[in-house]
Amino acid sequence: MNIIDTVLNDFFWRALLGGFGVALIAGPLGCFVVWRRMAYFGDTLAHSALLGIALSFLFSIPLNLGVLITSVILAMALLLFSRNKTLATDTLLGILAHSALAIGLVALSFMPEVRIDLTGLLFGDLLAMNRNDLLWIYGGAAVILTLLSVLWRGLLMSTIHEELARVEGVPVERLRLLLMLMFALVIAVAMKMVGVLLITALLIIPAATARRLANTPEQMAALAVVFGFIAVAGGLSMSWYLDTPAGPSVVVTAFTTFLIVYGSAGRFSASSSA
Repeated sequence: MNIIDTVLNDFFWRALLGGFGVALIAGPLGCFVVWRRMAYFGDTLAHSALLGIALSFLFSIPLNLGVLITSVILAMALLLFSRNKTLATDTLLGILAHSALAIGLVALSFMPEVRIDLTGLLFGDLLAMNRNDLLWIYGGAAVILTLLSVLWRGLLMSTIHEELARVEGVPVERLRLLLMLMFALVIAVAMKMVGVLLITALLIIPAATARRLANTPEQMAALAVVFGFIAVAGGLSMSWYLDTPAGPSVVVTAFTTFLIVYGSAGRFSASSSA
């Protein structure tokens, strides 16, 4: 048995590899969540994941695929509805988020033969990561990182100044749709790790932490990945030694890192000005 098989056969190393894969894509995308103030949008897509789970059982398809399809449909619906100025965007997001979550729970109640661990789906079960999950995560990471490398300049321009980007010929609407679809893919691959209710935290907290230290957008994206790695490694260690749930432990570690970085940076700025 080679070292790769040894690692993949150990549940802790599988969890660590899966967590690192999610952090690798959540970091750069999380930067766009922070820059564009899209936290509630990510939360809406995460809530829709439960509807995707219900539809997966209904049509007997893989959970990740059902969540991905549902998230993509909701992302496209949000883009279409947002063009209608009758409702404010935050109102529309609130309606869709809670409606999708409620419809998913109601749908599951009509399937008494289905026995699922809702706690695991809502809050994650990182230690139950298997090889198929790793394939989903790193396959999704390859797609997202490739798209980001190709679209980075356009996404950055439309984020900084949308009107100027239009003048420069940047396809703003198409890039917005692609960004939403990438969010949907992240939620599908990250669902098992931190659960549908904590995915947004993993997108936002490492990116917000990196923002305090970064001087350029690229540096912020790289630091967000590093802080994501720290959150995963620290959360899994916390779960191992303290017997705490893995997904929430990852988020707690990310939040602790955020507090340390912001507190340290604040003291450093104060001492420098003095």
